[in-house]
Amino acid sequence: MTTAKGADTTNHRLILLCGLIPVLIAAGLALWRPASVASLDDAVYDSLVRFAHTKPPGDNVVIVDVDERSLSTIGQWPWRRDLIGQLIRHLREQGASVIALDIIFAEPDRDGGLPSSPSHRRGKARGTTDDELADALRGGRVVLGYALTFDDAGGTPDRCVLHPLGLAILQPPDETGEAPFFRAAGAVCALPTLAQAAGNSGFLNAAPDGDGILRRVPLLVEHSGLVYPSLALSAVVAATRTQDVTLRVSNVNASSLALDSRIVALDGKSNLLLRFRGKKKTFPYVSAADVLSGEVRDGALRDKIVFVGTTALGTREVVATPLDTLFTGVEVQATVADNLLEQDFIRRLQFGTTLESQVALVLGIAVAVLVARAGLLWGAIGVASGLATVWFGAVWLLSSKGVFVSPLSSTLGLVPALPVMTLAKFLIERRRAESEVHEKDNAQHLMVQTLLSLTEVRDAETGRHSRRTQEYARVLATQLASQPGFREYLTPERIDLLSSLAPLHDIGKVGVPDHILNKRGPLTAEELVEMRKHPTHGREVILNAERDVGVHDDAILALAKEIVYTHHERWDGTGYPEGLRGREIPVPGRLMAIVDVYDAAVSRALYRQPISHDAAVTFIVNGAGTQFDPAVVEAFVSVAPAFKDISKESKTAAPATEVAQS
Repeated sequence: MTTAKGADTTNHRLILLCGLIPVLIAAGLALWRPASVASLDDAVYDSLVRFAHTKPPGDNVVIVDVDERSLSTIGQWPWRRDLIGQLIRHLREQGASVIALDIIFAEPDRDGGLPSSPSHRRGKARGTTDDELADALRGGRVVLGYALTFDDAGGTPDRCVLHPLGLAILQPPDETGEAPFFRAAGAVCALPTLAQAAGNSGFLNAAPDGDGILRRVPLLVEHSGLVYPSLALSAVVAATRTQDVTLRVSNVNASSLALDSRIVALDGKSNLLLRFRGKKKTFPYVSAADVLSGEVRDGALRDKIVFVGTTALGTREVVATPLDTLFTGVEVQATVADNLLEQDFIRRLQFGTTLESQVALVLGIAVAVLVARAGLLWGAIGVASGLATVWFGAVWLLSSKGVFVSPLSSTLGLVPALPVMTLAKFLIERRRAESEVHEKDNAQHLMVQTLLSLTEVRDAETGRHSRRTQEYARVLATQLASQPGFREYLTPERIDLLSSLAPLHDIGKVGVPDHILNKRGPLTAEELVEMRKHPTHGREVILNAERDVGVHDDAILALAKEIVYTHHERWDGTGYPEGLRGREIPVPGRLMAIVDVYDAAVSRALYRQPISHDAAVTFIVNGAGTQFDPAVVEAFVSVAPAFKDISKESKTAAPATEVAQS
């Protein structure tokens, strides 16, 4: 008893360990985060974003769009700079708090010397159209856009006039890792006269991740020792009149940006994880043509941050997001600004990866203990419950709190844990069963099961046929035992043994070549000769097994050899392999002859279509005295309804694929 309890404890521990291995691996991957896991995590994030509740944008950001109607009304893009100046003046007159231009004026206006604006026509303009744009910019509240480059060949940093951010950086004393932002090598910027006139600028860089999906954008980038803000950040700082800007570095994966009292969660490279408001066109859009013509509704732009950009076909820059495949660049900037103003951006917790790893460990341990103690069913329920909890919890956190906690680690831990534990439990139970069988039964019984398994591995349908014959043999032998001539031989013990050995009757087919065994249609004369060797092959298999095990004159194996070797003998002596006649045929062979033919007739269809139960009964009755023992046929007729029921139950199994050749 003590030994059994000790073995159970050991088995439980082994199952528990097998369940913990994938959990520990998943927890480690959450902390280490190789590229493949990071890619999966991005896909998980996208799925959660799609399922999470999408909040509408606030009422502080508007997009003025150089759209198709603007181009058809005013002319092709790019417009003359004096016209852009007029647009800025109109926006300022409409009460815009800040005008952020998602446009780069990197070269002088190609038509800069041609007066075409109303002010030129009235003789009020002086200089070029670039000068007129600069004059409009001096009116204030305008942020120019530029692009940073990250290779030595890009940009012209010497002539660029950029506007760094007055930024305080707080780092932990022991933090000696990389800088908390990317470093740019150059810039594609506005003309110096325009940048100086505006007095404010921000970079437009918003590159997608490696899979082409834009999920995060940098708010800060270092260039030549100074830190510069993005266009949206610069616009928000100007609109809110922020005085103190501080970057607090938590660790290599997390930091936060303080804009006075606003706290913005960033990653280790000062990227903001965007909370998209939906698909494209979720922000209020105003056509630039309406602004220039004075047709904008009163108050529509008052106290708003206005982003000016282009969405007309051929002029726009688009990116893919988790919610849309054609998201315009200007709306990316608008989304960043809205996230900053509303303070409902998405963030990962400072120790989010550690939390994800711990959740995976806790759930994995709980499921492993549940399987080890309560079984696989409860373990499956535990896995389903755990996965549902972490996924629904992740969606809820993202929707209500804007916190992204990835369920990937828990999923990677729980999903393989159950199959691994199932396999471990199966192997343990099989080992225990084999041990019990070995202790309870003798080597002969184990050998019988092994031989039967060999039949099923070689040919699945032959295996199913063999299993069905077990049921038929028991029913027929029980009925036959009621007849005086068979009562003494067919004792209850021998009936049990005969029915258990009946599936071995076709064991010899392991020696039949596959092209014959699996052939569809009638066999040739040569193939028939090979097929009829299977009783001899079967007897040889058992004889070889007897020799290997060292068993001699065993009653069980003797009965098995009779079943295997004589089930194709015929009552009239025309059968094979010995051509035995009448009562020379052992009782097991006479009984199995009917069982084998019936099952082949109604269930298997390799050489011919199955026939009905009634037709099979008629065939067997007509064979009494020639193919079959009349006494066994008489017993068969009495139990034919039971045979029919057994056959019906087997119809739910896989379709038959071969038939015995009689």
